[in-house]
Parts: sequence; structure tokens; C-alpha cells
Amino acid sequence: MNLNYTLYTPQKPLPENLYADLIAFLDKHLGEYGDPPEDIGNAMQYAMGVEQSPGGFIWVVTDGDQNILGTTVVNRTGMNGYIPPYILVYIAVHDSGRGQGIGSKMMKLTLEEADGDIALHVEDRNPAKRLYERLGFSNKYLEMRYKKAPISF
Repeated sequence: MNLNYTLYTPQKPLPENLYADLIAFLDKHLGEYGDPPEDIGNAMQYAMGVEQSPGGFIWVVTDGDQNILGTTVVNRTGMNGYIPPYILVYIAVHDSGRGQGIGSKMMKLTLEEADGDIALHVEDRNPAKRLYERLGFSNKYLEMRYKKAPISF
């Protein structure tokens, strides 16, 4: 299969018509591990440096017919050391492309593109966890979150 791997950055922005397609792709193919489409769109805008964000990058994998087979969304954190300079926000591969090395190749390209350490969040039962471990990711911390409820009067 002839695959095209295209990198988008704030200097080479994602074409406007691709935003909606990537949001729909991630919404579908992240499945239970995904976020609402609005959050996906916000992460993509951040990666493209919108509104003075530190930016990041997005890899998009397409086949010869320009069908999306995979994508990664990586944000710069603006930090270093105690928090890595990058966070892999999303990675997804089309159901039909799973098991063909597309995810591994996207991860390797992502690691090469980043000029610093990368963090990611993965649920313990997510099968992608094995890929991350094979690539050298380790579990340094247990993340905990406090979800602030709106104040009511």
C-alpha cells in the first residue's frame, strides 16, 4: 500500500478543509479513549499555534486516494524538565490500517520530529500501551485529576 506521511506545523499549517475531517476521524477511531470533538479541535488549533499557543505538530497518514489512515496531534507544553516540552495528545489509526505498522511509523516520526522529551496519557487497558512501552515510554507517575464543579449560588 502506498502511504503518504505529511507533517503540519505552525510554519506549514494544516489546510482548513482538513480540520473537520481529522476531528471526525479522531472522534471515530479513538473510540472509548477519545475526547469530545470540541476538545479534539482545540488540541489541533493549539498544535498549529493559534492564539499565541506554543504550537506543536500534526502527522497525517493518507493512502493514494487521500483517505485518512492515521494521525498524531502533538502539543508543545512550553515547559522543560519537570514537565516534558511535548505531549502526545492524540494518535489514531483507521480500523482497516491496524496491525500494518502505521501506528509504529507515526510514533517513530513523532519521536524524531520532537526536539525534546514527550509525555502522553494512556489508560492501563488501552492496547496502544504496549506500543508506547516498546518505543521506550515508561510510567513515571500516576496522574490524578480534580474535576472542579461549577459554583452554584
